[in-house]
Parts: sequence; structure tokens; C-alpha cells
Amino acid sequence: MELLANLGNGLAYVIGVVPILTIILGVAMGIIAGATPGLSPSMGVALLVPFTYAMSPTLALILLVAIYIAANYGGSITAVTINAPGTPSSVVTSFDGYPLTKKGKPGMALGVSLVASTIGGIVGTLILIFFSGPLAKLALKFHPAEYFALAIFGLTTVASLGGKNWIKAFIAAMFGLLINTIGIDPISGVSRFTFGQSFLYDGFALIPALIGLFALSEIFKQLESGKFDSKTIDSGKQKWPTILEYWKLKLTILRSSALGTIIGIFPGAGATIAAFISYDVTQKLSKTPDEFGKGSMEGVAAAEGANSSSVGGALIPLLTLGIPGSASTAVLIGALMIHDLTPGPRLFISNPDIIYGLLASLLLANVILLGLGFFGSRLWIKVTTIPKRLLFPIIFAVSIIGSFAVRNSFFDVIACLGFGVFGWILKRYNYPVAPIVLGMVLGNIAETNFIRAVMMGGWTIFFTRPGSFIMLLVALGSFAVPLIQSRKNNPKNIVDRNKVT
Repeated sequence: MELLANLGNGLAYVIGVVPILTIILGVAMGIIAGATPGLSPSMGVALLVPFTYAMSPTLALILLVAIYIAANYGGSITAVTINAPGTPSSVVTSFDGYPLTKKGKPGMALGVSLVASTIGGIVGTLILIFFSGPLAKLALKFHPAEYFALAIFGLTTVASLGGKNWIKAFIAAMFGLLINTIGIDPISGVSRFTFGQSFLYDGFALIPALIGLFALSEIFKQLESGKFDSKTIDSGKQKWPTILEYWKLKLTILRSSALGTIIGIFPGAGATIAAFISYDVTQKLSKTPDEFGKGSMEGVAAAEGANSSSVGGALIPLLTLGIPGSASTAVLIGALMIHDLTPGPRLFISNPDIIYGLLASLLLANVILLGLGFFGSRLWIKVTTIPKRLLFPIIFAVSIIGSFAVRNSFFDVIACLGFGVFGWILKRYNYPVAPIVLGMVLGNIAETNFIRAVMMGGWTIFFTRPGSFIMLLVALGSFAVPLIQSRKNNPKNIVDRNKVT
């Protein structure tokens, strides 16, 4: 009863002119930050921190969290319309969102993305409100062995990302893992594959690689075909999902939302891993798995539901234990300290008005996101009607600027162009590019926690700890099932069986 009373007080505070206008401003700015390649949710939050100095602590947190929520959704806009994911987690949305756009159905992709993001955000917030304490304690019990097993489980999604070409998907993931080894070793501090070049010490940034592999590679592919004088779609024939189509996705959205929240709790996991794992699980449980990667609304819903719900999950260890679950929450810790607030259990006792005002604003921010997203979608969809001969130079320019903005480094621009050419070559030979991103995201997590686990308990620790052992078994099953299915569906095997018959 005390929880509901505190939440009611927080909601009473939020339902005011100034807080509502603050949330609207934060959501609008977050959408823009997320939709701009090169500006991640963490960067969007960090850029606005200086402007919150003169605000009250509650209003400052409301603004920053609204940006955080909306930025996670904003990345799906460019992922769907121009195949340029605005955030790393929106890569998964592009798998089916952009194929829907190429089929002339961007409205279907944007509609599903928006609703799944909204529901995912609300589910994540509700779990944060009611289960933050026990879930935070569970996250603290995770050993490096469990984190390594979680990363391995994430890598098993390559089997589904590659479809029938699982061998090519596996090779692409290995490329991602190898790229991740370039730079300074995270444990020993020894330089690897830098060839004495100082600009390689920090390795390859994820955002330039992501922009190159998805946006620039698509431009190079289209230019090679010579089909760049036409419009992508006809704006007069747009179709939006019906209530029935949304209803059919209810289980997918709810399952992905719960999964995204749980994964978001673990520090370092984040929205990207949540989206990949949710996509893989949904494909395995789907009645139409062959449609994934070709324009499946289930795929879009799975990615965006997990992506947005991970925000609530990442806030659980931040608010309850003072441990950041993601880069964005690490920035939020700085914002809290600026306003003389120390995140942790005592914050719920000493400043309940701020905490519950923040929780209530999370619910309201998701509702406002739904409204702004719905009316904005009709504007964003116009991007796809621009002739490609005009659109491609714009995408190219934004990609270059976005790559440079990550670290203010000209090397990242060169890397972006290099990854663009690399992605174009891979697509020519039917190699999927998504596993490369997966390998780059999970490589550092897997390597670091593997070394830590071995140093703490030797090689057997992965099998003696029940959590890691069970997850490794699940990962093995997750990787083996698609392979067995692909062998059964192999035309050669069918021919051989027919001969025997």
C-alpha cells in the first residue's frame, strides 16, 4: 500500500504543466537524437546534462530519462526508412523493418515499432516499480562465468540471423570478433594488431562500423545496380497496421518486453544484446520463421519491445544499488551527483518524492512517445518518397558527420567508408552483415569475463557454477536446433532420402 501511495504522490507531481512540458521536450529531443546516426541515447543524455544545472532534481531527471526512452525508439525510424540504424540496438529492427519499406510498407514497420516500443517501455517501468529490489539482488549474484555464458548465448543467435546460410553467418560473426580484438587488451593493457599506429589503440568504434555496414553498403549496392532514379515508395498508398494485426503480436511484444527488462538489468548487457536475443527467441517460437529477415512484423515487434523495455531494466541496478546497467545510466549517475543525490537504497528513503516522481514520469513519457511517434510517423515516412538520387547524397553526408561526431576523429570517417565497402562486398556474395555487429558488441564482454572467470576459479568454473552451466547448455541447444533443421531441409539430403526410398 505504501508503494502505491508513493507512486500516487509521484503521479500527482508529474500531472502538472511544467513537468508535462518537460517530458514532451525530452521525448522530442530523444527521438531526434536516436534517429540521428552517430548520436546514441547515452550521447543524447550527456549533451543535455549541462542544461539541467538550474533545474530542480526531479525535473532534471524527468528530462534526461525522457530523452533516454525516446532515443531508444528514435533509432528505429532511420533503421526502417533508410536502413541507417540510429542506435546500435535498432540494427535488429532494420532486419525486417527495411525489407517492409522496400515492399512499400514503411507504415506497417513504423506502426509496429512504435506500439511495441511503447508497450515495452511501460512493461519495463512496471517491472522496475514492483520488482526492482529482488531483481537487483539477482543481478549482483552474477559471476563473470555467468556473464561469459550470457555472451555466448547471444552469439548463438547467428544461426538464426543467417537463415539457411548459417555457415556464412558464423564466418561473419568471427569477423566481428576479430575486429573487436584490435586495440588495447582490456585486462593486460597490451596492444594487439595495432602495428604501431596510435589511432588503432582504441580499436574500431561501433557506431562508424554500424553506419558503414548498413547505410553505406546499401548505397553502394544500389549504385552498382544503377537503380537510383526512382522513389522508394508511393506515399499515396500507405497502409498502417490494423487493431487485429496489433492484437496478433501481443504475445510477441509482452514476451520480448519481459525478456528485454531482465537482460537490461545486467550491467554491460544493454539494449543491443536484449534485441538480438529477443529476435532469436521469437524466430524460434514463430509459426512463420522463414519470413524473418524478409519483412516480418513479428521481428520488428520483438526487437523494439526488448529494446525499449531494457531501459526499465537498466534503471533497476542504478536506482536500487547505484550500479549503472548501461552507458546512458552511467551518465544519469553523473546527473544525480550534480544535484547532490547518491543513487542506492537510501535514495528511496531520503528522497522518495524524487524517485517516485521519476517512476511516474516514465509511464507518462511512454504515453507521450506514442502520441508524438504516431503523428510524427506520417512526416518521417515522407523520407522514403524522396528520389534516391537526392536521398543517397543526404544519407552519405549524415553518415560521414555521424561517424566523425562519435570521437571527433577523422579515422572513424575512414573506418566508416571502409566498413561500407566491406559490407557491400559481403552482400555481393550473400554474407549477412548483422553477425559482424553482434560479434563486435559481444566480443569484449565475452573476452573480459572469460579471463576474469578463469583467473578466479580456473577452467572448470564454467561447469561447476549452475548458472553458467545451464546457460551454456541453453546456448548449445539454441545453436544446434537451427543447424539440425537446416540439414533436414537441405535439398541434397531430400534427394538422398528419395534415392533410398
